Amino acid sequence: MFEKGELIICGGHGVCRVIDITDNPIDRLDKKRKYYLLEPVFEKTSTIYTPVDNEKIIMRRIMNKEEAEKLIAHIREIDVMWVQEEKRREQTYKDALRTYDSRSLMQIIKTLYQRKNMRINEGKKVLSSDEQYLRKAEELLYSEMSLALSIPKDQVSAYIVEAVKKQESKV
Repeated sequence: MFEKGELIICGGHGVCRVIDITDNPIDRLDKKRKYYLLEPVFEKTSTIYTPVDNEKIIMRRIMNKEEAEKLIAHIREIDVMWVQEEKRREQTYKDALRTYDSRSLMQIIKTLYQRKNMRINEGKKVLSSDEQYLRKAEELLYSEMSLALSIPKDQVSAYIVEAVKKQESKV
């Protein structure tokens, strides 16, 4: 169970803060089931009620600084998702996004950056679907890493690039 004030990943909503743990907001007589009142951190336009015992939505604590730095340190070891057939490739990306797993999100980002560079070098256009999946994976991962690393979200990509360059210069 998460605590009040804790930052979590809530599937479909990204990073959220647990504002409260309360009784059923719809049926006030139902005292058996507890609900999280969540506020998305980067979109403060809404609040979310979800049962504490909800098994349909992925909820997990956000990574801490050490976990974020470890993920970055192991970027080279993360395999890319080379899937030739377009429909299967899109399904692979969708499935990975639905896990809200940091390593899977990094895998999508790494794959799509390599795919983008390859297409550009071949004189081809970058597919809009690739751009869409890249933006979604970056939004989910960079939001979490921003909080873990205590840096603005728009600086996470540059932070990762710089860290990878430092790693490569040591090799």
